[in-house]
Amino acid sequence: MSNKPNIKRLPRNVWVVTAASFLTDISSEMLVYLIPLFLANVLGVRTTVIGLIDGIAETTASLMKIVSGWFSDKIGKRKWLAVGGYALSTIAKPFLYFANTWGWVLGVRFSDRVGKGIRNPPRDALVAGSVDEKQRGLAFGLHRAGDTLGAFLGIGIAALVIWLTQAGSVTLTRATFHTIVLVSIVPAALAVIVLALGAREVAAPGKGSAALRFNWKGLDKRFKTFLLVVVLFTLGNSSDSFIVLRGQERGLNVLQVMGMLMTFNLVYAVLSGPLGALSDKIGRRKLIIGGWIAYGLVYLGFALARGGWQVWALFGLYGIYYAATEGVAKALVADLAPDTQRGTAYGLFNAAIGLTALPASLIAGLLWQGVGAWGGFGPSAPFFFGAAMALLAGILFWRLVK
Repeated sequence: MSNKPNIKRLPRNVWVVTAASFLTDISSEMLVYLIPLFLANVLGVRTTVIGLIDGIAETTASLMKIVSGWFSDKIGKRKWLAVGGYALSTIAKPFLYFANTWGWVLGVRFSDRVGKGIRNPPRDALVAGSVDEKQRGLAFGLHRAGDTLGAFLGIGIAALVIWLTQAGSVTLTRATFHTIVLVSIVPAALAVIVLALGAREVAAPGKGSAALRFNWKGLDKRFKTFLLVVVLFTLGNSSDSFIVLRGQERGLNVLQVMGMLMTFNLVYAVLSGPLGALSDKIGRRKLIIGGWIAYGLVYLGFALARGGWQVWALFGLYGIYYAATEGVAKALVADLAPDTQRGTAYGLFNAAIGLTALPASLIAGLLWQGVGAWGGFGPSAPFFFGAAMALLAGILFWRLVK
């Protein structure tokens, strides 16, 4: 049998999980980039608080990912933990309709991220356990492509609502945001149904073993080093909310911001599958380092951008970084972690990123606007910082993770 990656040979679970992620991202991406605009334009919240909300939400998800990944290894089950996580996020979403303070928004984001924390490690382990190791890059690349295509369509639907309700408006209105919240509930509910009815359980090795426990020492040294480098990179990788605010600060109106986001997701969706398959041939390490270099150059561009069209173009190129690293990094985790600890490894990987999101977003907010009597360094500062951290992390990854 040929070892050449063949999308037709991918198992049912890969397609079902991809479909669920596709539907979830239609729902989530309608809102995720509008939330910072809602906070800033409607509720009048400062960038420091916006960074705090994003950081707390992602940190919460990260802590839950550690528990969920370990627990899925312990019980030897993946599917129903993933379904439960998707369901919790769906239940939380309608409460954004009633949000009238930033505390409300934080509560909804908190609940949504708990759901994500529950679902992601067992979902990724379900994919990894369903596919041959020679096609892991392709499988995770396809998953990222479906996820991102959903994001593209979700942003397109939100853009259509904005065009119909407030075309040309520079700032987001409360009424438009409420309409998009209601529309977003439908695909979120469909995602839960698709995964619950379509996925097949893949038992984890070590099921029911009394000796199975959370064990950092049992993991590959290269995996541990990779996690430490990822933490360093993520410290400069603040929430993409700051890119949205940068676009608006450089002159883009709300509809143009949505067009910018669609461009990014189109590039991401088109390249995720091919780059994931390429990592099966040339190795994950080269793709990830290349993606981090692209990230650093794009962030430098965000810092130097003079007009909104430049932010738009750079955000499209930003999709190259995501396509080269998101699915590929997850495939690398599967390569480095033993079967019996794969859920734990995904929990740690996701946690390493998410736990660093809080200080990363706080640093970005402080660099941009400051706090109290202390002023920030301006909108360019978070992007200079992100570019520098990406360069440092890329060098360390190249030198330390062989």
